[in-house]
Amino acid sequence: MDEQVLRSLIKWPEVADCFGWLALDRRGQWRMRDEYAQANGLPGKVIEHATLNEYIARNYARDTAGRHFFQNGPQRVFVTLDATPWIARIHPSTAKLKILTQCNTPINPQSALCDEVGNVYIIGLIEQMILTELNTSMQSLFTKTESLAVALLHDHDLDLFSSQSQVQEDACSFRGIWTWQDCPLPIEPIHSAELSQRFHFIKTPIKD
Repeated sequence: MDEQVLRSLIKWPEVADCFGWLALDRRGQWRMRDEYAQANGLPGKVIEHATLNEYIARNYARDTAGRHFFQNGPQRVFVTLDATPWIARIHPSTAKLKILTQCNTPINPQSALCDEVGNVYIIGLIEQMILTELNTSMQSLFTKTESLAVALLHDHDLDLFSSQSQVQEDACSFRGIWTWQDCPLPIEPIHSAELSQRFHFIKTPIKD
């Protein structure tokens, strides 16, 4: 979280929250949804400005209710999620592959899930900013915590994931083993409707 963002929260603590104007799509792109997009159920315009994308990523957090948001200075801009709060990409590196979120933070994978239409989700430890009780101490606004979370695997990485996995059909999905960094990790079936409750996130935040 940027220091100037924390300072602005202390200076202007009563700025109204914003809902519906920012979305995270299933490819990890931030989308701006104006009034027309919201009224007509449209996905919104992809934010292509690199500096703005980096700013959103640095100030992405969640509250204890499971609502994810972008802290834009003193204003909290809640994010509508197409799929999950995190989108995973498998990246090459000099030594070995690594998995990063749309915020360029690492995921330490523990297992994987496969849903009824073949989507793959990485379950792993992700460092997150959690909003705590708001008071006059900047240090107490947010807590950085590594916790278990779910990330939809980008569809461009499904072939690579498949090449590392051995699966068998299980009812309407698959189960099996995913070999990551020479470590066998379980792949379990799940229905997509179960994800938000199991991993405690709200796809469409609304005002209290």
